[in-house]
Amino acid sequence: MKKNSLVPNKGLSLSQAQSISNLCHQRAIEIASQFIVVNNFSKTVKVKNDNKILVTANPLPEKVVELLKTKAGLHACQAFLVENIKAKAEMLETARRAKADVSAVVFPEKPNFANPVDGSLAVVNEDFGWAQLTKAEVNEYLEAEAFAAHIGQFIHKDGILAGLRRELPNIPAIEWMVIKDGVKSPVTIDKHHEPENLLKLHEELAAIHREKEQRVNYFKAKVKNLTTIENARIAKHNADLQNEAAKTNNDLQTTFDTAQKKANEEANNIRAEFEITRQAQISEIAAMRIEVDPRFKGTVDEFLTKLPDNKE
Repeated sequence: MKKNSLVPNKGLSLSQAQSISNLCHQRAIEIASQFIVVNNFSKTVKVKNDNKILVTANPLPEKVVELLKTKAGLHACQAFLVENIKAKAEMLETARRAKADVSAVVFPEKPNFANPVDGSLAVVNEDFGWAQLTKAEVNEYLEAEAFAAHIGQFIHKDGILAGLRRELPNIPAIEWMVIKDGVKSPVTIDKHHEPENLLKLHEELAAIHREKEQRVNYFKAKVKNLTTIENARIAKHNADLQNEAAKTNNDLQTTFDTAQKKANEEANNIRAEFEITRQAQISEIAAMRIEVDPRFKGTVDEFLTKLPDNKE
C-alpha cells in the first residue's frame, strides 16, 4: 500500500478533502476550456464599409506555461486528496475486518510431520514497493505523474499546440468572398501566432515534460527494484523452511484433551482483549485527518476558505 498523510486530530476532514478535490477538478476544467477554442487566425470581411467578423480571434491565453502548471498542480492536489481519502477508507475496512491473532496459542495436535508450506511467505506485488517509499517520495511521484500527463497531452502530436503549429504555415495571406454575383471582396486574415514563438513554447514545455517523466520513471523503477529484492528474500526464506522441515520432523504427540481445553481458554482471552483494542483502533482511525503536504498547501488553503464551514 502507498504511504498516506493521515494523522490524528489535525488537518483536513474527509468532507473538506472531498469538497476541495471537487473544486480542484472544476478549476482544472475551467483552465482546460481556455485552450479548447484556441485558433490561429481571425477572419473579417468588409461589407458596405462595415467590417463583419467571420472567424473570431482566439489566440493562446497569456501565460500558457503558468496556466498548465496550475492545471497540473490542481490535478496533483486532487490526486493527493483522493489517495488519502481512499487510504482512510481502506484502513477502516481493514480494522473492521481484523480478527484476533491466536497463532501464538499452541493447540494440540496428533503427532504429525512438519510441513514446509507452514510459515512460507507469498510473493509480493508492487504495492509492497510503493509502501517502502517515504511520504515525500509518494507525493513527489503523484505531482510528477500529473505534470507529465497534462503537459504531455498539450504538446502531443495530436494535441492543441501541435495542431496550431501544423495549421499556421498553411494559412493564406488573404481570401476572397463573393458578396454578390460577379463581385468579390477581400477577407482580411490576421495571424496572431508566430512559428518561432510556438516552437519556443513547445521546447519549454517539452523540457518540463521530460524532467517530470524522468522522475515518474525513476520512482516506477525504484518500486520494481524494491519488489524484486523482497521477492528474492521471500524465495530464500521459503527455501530455508523446506531445508529446516527435513531436519525438524519429530514427535509432536501431546496430551490432547488437557492441552485443548487450555488452548481454547487462552484463545478466548486473546479474542476478548483483541476486540477491545480493535474498537479503540477503529475510533482512532475514524478521527484521523489529512495532513496537507507543503507542496499542496497553497491550493488547499485557497479552496478551504471557500467552504461553507472551514473550521471543521
